Amino acid sequence: MRKLLFWLILVPVLLVLLVQLYFFLQIGWWVNHNPDSTSFMRQQLSTLQEKNPNVQLKHKWVPYKRISNNLKRAIIASEDSNFSGHEGIDWEALEKAYEKNTKKGKVVAGGSTITQQLAKNLFLSGDRSYVRKGQELIITYMLEFWMDKERIFEIYLNVVEWGVGIFGAEAAAQHYYGISAAQLNATQAARLAVMLPNPRYYDTHRGTGYLGRRTDLILRRMSGAALP
Repeated sequence: MRKLLFWLILVPVLLVLLVQLYFFLQIGWWVNHNPDSTSFMRQQLSTLQEKNPNVQLKHKWVPYKRISNNLKRAIIASEDSNFSGHEGIDWEALEKAYEKNTKKGKVVAGGSTITQQLAKNLFLSGDRSYVRKGQELIITYMLEFWMDKERIFEIYLNVVEWGVGIFGAEAAAQHYYGISAAQLNATQAARLAVMLPNPRYYDTHRGTGYLGRRTDLILRRMSGAALP
């Protein structure tokens, strides 16, 4: 009985460790190689192909230097103002988000950093659970171990979701404005940044009052955003 109990405990532990090793080595590979796809990409493609088997995602990788600094500043101002200063997790932001959510009685703020969002996009799903959140934190520290901030941000800008089947800055710029990511002006960049928390909704609701007001706010904040 003790031997059986030993194996019942050991096997799941070994499986968990193997999964973590896979994540760790995969991230190490991505230091010098660009990801072909992400968990979020594969999930959305599968969903879209249920209705249209021939559908393809809109996604084109572009180097960091070919993405407008306006977009970089807008995303940092909107999503993670301390991106260049923290080590992957902004505990102060998480605490503020927790207090805000507790006060409202529902989730109205996330507090996730750009690195955390990338961790989730690369390997996980949009489902919310403590187990998934714990795995997200582990992957976040792996990303920060292997990569500098510029590489983390480069991958994020190229894989983040920006609408139904739209992934990455280049595809987003083409989809919404018919230009390249390098050509985005400040207003266009701010608007794209504001769409990130709910891109599929804003893809089809581009004229909401909130989108306009939030865009104006991010425009005012962009000058203070520090780029990696």
